[in-house]
Amino acid sequence: MRTKPRVMTSGQARPAADPPPRRDVGPAADLPPRQEMRAACAPPPRQEMRAACDLPPRQEMGAACDLPPRQEMRAACAPPPRLVTRPLLVRFVSTVGATASFYLLLSTVPEYARAAGASTGTAGLATTALTLSSVAAYLVAPGLIARYGYRPMLAAGLAALGAPALLLAAPSGIGGSLAVIMIACVVRGVGFAITCVAGYALTVSLLPAQRRGEGLALVGVVSGVPSVACLPLGVWLAAHVGYRPVFLAGGLAALAGLASVPALPRSGRSAGPSAGIRAALRTPALNRPAATFSATAMAAGIVVTFLPLAVARTATGVAALALLAQPAAAIGGRWLAGRYGDRRGPAPLLAPGVLLAAAGMLTLSLTAVPAAVIAGAAVFGAGFGVTQNASLTLMYDRVPESGYSAAGALWNLAYDGGMGVGAAGFGVLAAHTGYPAAFALTAAVLPAVLPVARPAGGRRPGTRTGAPRPRTTSRSA
Repeated sequence: MRTKPRVMTSGQARPAADPPPRRDVGPAADLPPRQEMRAACAPPPRQEMRAACDLPPRQEMGAACDLPPRQEMRAACAPPPRLVTRPLLVRFVSTVGATASFYLLLSTVPEYARAAGASTGTAGLATTALTLSSVAAYLVAPGLIARYGYRPMLAAGLAALGAPALLLAAPSGIGGSLAVIMIACVVRGVGFAITCVAGYALTVSLLPAQRRGEGLALVGVVSGVPSVACLPLGVWLAAHVGYRPVFLAGGLAALAGLASVPALPRSGRSAGPSAGIRAALRTPALNRPAATFSATAMAAGIVVTFLPLAVARTATGVAALALLAQPAAAIGGRWLAGRYGDRRGPAPLLAPGVLLAAAGMLTLSLTAVPAAVIAGAAVFGAGFGVTQNASLTLMYDRVPESGYSAAGALWNLAYDGGMGVGAAGFGVLAAHTGYPAAFALTAAVLPAVLPVARPAGGRRPGTRTGAPRPRTTSRSA
């Protein structure tokens, strides 16, 4: 009996195809057992997935991302080390004593020689003897410090600075001899140079590397205040109470600093071979910032020597106010440069310091305008202070501890040499052009040193460029 085929009408769904009989699914279909199917469909183990995705282990990921170890992260987040410590406070005693002794007698001794019967030119030789003996001592001071250590040489420098002053104050009248005056100036110049080089090297060893710029700025403030006060104080005391009390005060100030030396740390000699001044002169990483600072020191020598003469015809007291504003602004510039340099590095500050000093010199060319003279002296002082701190900090950053004395000697040599050359050259120039034009020409020449101020290599091993360091016309002694 045949079945009648089903006729599909519109709207009816087509029935699904009948499934194959159960007997067709079995071993004949060659299907794996249930355990093999699970193994085939299971995901790979975690180790194989990591390897397949090429993911490094946790240690390698940390190294790839250049993440510092936990100790380095803690050190980076730790508060900055303490700046003012007991050894540094003890060091400030000798700093103030040496600076006060030097500046009390700086202008007084030539006047004393003139009162003792010397001619004006001969009296001026007292300052020349002081300067030349200082420059000569800078050349040999690093070797002596490397041999005997910081503390013994600092003590010797303070003794050489104070004893001749007491000799000039002797009641027997021996200090009135012109020969004795010149010998005293020579010995004091040697003592001041050794005190500066040994004192700077010892001070840097007492400062935390992360705050070295700020520490040197603080040292500049400590030495700048007595230098600003004692230079005019010595002249005033000599005019009102006589020369011998000034000499006695200068000698006792240096000896008071000498008494504090035994309380300083026994840091001894610096580790490693000491670099001499000749090696420092041949090192671009040191002679470049020294040359940059020497250019501004030349301008400083011009300001302190010729500004009173250039404004002699203007209002009374303008030169005195300008010469007070200049070192005060220099102290402020040193402080700001130190704080900035500790965070961003001192090298970028050299060029702005030079340009600021040049702007101040250009303003000083308006010698007939009292306000411009005072403002120009302040602007120049700020630029000079910035260059002063940045160059010194940069030079110490680029040498190990064994090179501190050589770096300090080169910096002080640039200071004294620059001031002497600037004063001598400006005198010849002003005689032909007049003071306003000479000041303007000096301002135009200063930026010529900017190519030398470009950052150079040679940082101390262990420091990185662009990263934080693991770290007045007056000088600290």
